[in-house]
Amino acid sequence: MPRHSVLATILLSLLVPASLEAKAAGCPYPKPVVLAGLNWESGMFTTEVLRVLLEKGYGCKTDVLPGNTLTMENALRQNDVQLIAEQWAGRSELWRKAEAAGEVFAVGEPVQGATEGWWVPEYLVKGEGAPAAGLRSVSDLPRYKALFKDPEDPNKGRFYNCPTGWSCEGVNSQKLKAYGLVDSYVNFRTGTGPALDAAITSAIRQRQPILFYYWSPTPLMGRYPLVQLEEPPFDRKAWETLIDPKNPKPIGTRSLPAKISIGVSRDLHQKAPALVQTLEKVQIPLPLFNSILARMAEERAEAGPLADAFFRQHRDIWSLWVPADVARQLDASLK
Repeated sequence: MPRHSVLATILLSLLVPASLEAKAAGCPYPKPVVLAGLNWESGMFTTEVLRVLLEKGYGCKTDVLPGNTLTMENALRQNDVQLIAEQWAGRSELWRKAEAAGEVFAVGEPVQGATEGWWVPEYLVKGEGAPAAGLRSVSDLPRYKALFKDPEDPNKGRFYNCPTGWSCEGVNSQKLKAYGLVDSYVNFRTGTGPALDAAITSAIRQRQPILFYYWSPTPLMGRYPLVQLEEPPFDRKAWETLIDPKNPKPIGTRSLPAKISIGVSRDLHQKAPALVQTLEKVQIPLPLFNSILARMAEERAEAGPLADAFFRQHRDIWSLWVPADVARQLDASLK
């Protein structure tokens, strides 16, 4: 090669933008992909699955930014994060407005069969001597406030809401108003998901009364016999009053039928359609998902190693998500 050609090649390499270098390495997105750092088991595991997929399959660099649900939804809207691995789309007014404006996108359905609602342990309502045998619906709760007595306000019962900052916290707070329970129940919030789990687990192990919001997929739902309280059938107009924290007259209804998606920022959606096509196909069977979450809880296992194990043990699942060349990249990285 002539000397001037060598010099030109060197100079060109120095001038190539970092974004082009990222593309040359294979990543369809021109900068590191930042994922929301979710603080519940299913969210943590799915986040790590997506990181393995991005890093080892597509050659992307990734980072994780921690924060609560509403903070992360706003960060996605501003493209401070590009992915939320477990997005309960439509649950917050912030998300709905951002989605309508084309600022965020709900992609795929990584796990099907999700549920949410208000629950009590089965031993409270079933069996001989059950202390709340007549408790079937949220409308029955005023009669049982003494059973769920709040330690700090004995004249009221205690309802364990979502942790502070989760979108479901606002919905449940509106439901307490809608069901006329504000005067009879304390709206109690734990600081984190693990703190809520600890409170529920402790009460159940001691066969104590407890009333709480919960959801699946989660290890706790598969570990204990629970009964979901009945609520009015889902009504779209009523739901609108529940997701608006400023609505002074919320109307009670079951929550929006659950669908878990992957939240994607507009920037990634526009610049990396190849990644979006893969994300649309990501799906883990619910029984397998629950077994992984149970292992996380029982063994105090970290999400990262479990995600690595998932890719080693379940090629039949993840190979359906990706093109053949990406599958080969993943195969090579797993050896």
